[in-house]
Amino acid sequence: MAVFVASAIIIFVLVYNNTIDKNKFIADNEKYFQIIREDDYSFLVAAKYGEEADADQLFRQRVMYAAIAGIAFLFIFLSQLSLINVVLAVVIAAAIFKMPYMQLKQYYKAHLHEIDVMLPYYLKSLEILIQHYTVPVALGKSIDDAPEIFKPGLRKLIDRINSGDASIDPYMEFANDYPVRDSMRMMRLLYRLGLGSQEKKQERLMMFSRTVSNLQNKARETKYKERLGHMESQTMVMLVVTGVGVMLIILISMMMMFSV
Repeated sequence: MAVFVASAIIIFVLVYNNTIDKNKFIADNEKYFQIIREDDYSFLVAAKYGEEADADQLFRQRVMYAAIAGIAFLFIFLSQLSLINVVLAVVIAAAIFKMPYMQLKQYYKAHLHEIDVMLPYYLKSLEILIQHYTVPVALGKSIDDAPEIFKPGLRKLIDRINSGDASIDPYMEFANDYPVRDSMRMMRLLYRLGLGSQEKKQERLMMFSRTVSNLQNKARETKYKERLGHMESQTMVMLVVTGVGVMLIILISMMMMFSV
């Protein structure tokens, strides 16, 4: 254990003094760090920061900050080195490493409602494209005009289809990435649209269109209720402020009368 701690501290000192390039060190050993990388990390990074964000670079920063935090803790308690301190250092490093990922997860969950409202409108534009193209081609053509948060999932979906996966799995993976109202059902319908003859496609397209229209109506109702709730809350705040103001005026008037 002492050898491990000493090695870690020596590496930390060499990195701190720029004797070792920390970015190159992490890049050279990235295959080992990939073991602890979350499967959905790249997707969550793209969902929050856009597809231009470098998920690999952000992951390297997570590893570097976690290592620095753990080794710094060991260095502080070097004179009182014990198994408990080593375990605490590992726990601190793990917490620092996991924190950015948890923040990404929280951001994504907080925006699921926004996704729920946007999805029917995206599907409606996709429906128009499907009338002229096959489903995979329509999906590819829809990316540029799709809401930014859908683009990572759409690219992953299309990549799996283009790689030869003709099963329903790529569609279900998209539904799992965006677990909002009726997403599973809509992706099953979308998958079936790509199967069978042209006549069956028209029948399934009509069913898909009706379902999308129903989802749009629900989205409009949700927006209306949110707007109504916002107006009601604003009205309540105005009434409370007005009531408090009137009470203060009455109280000040009474105090002035008693003081005369």
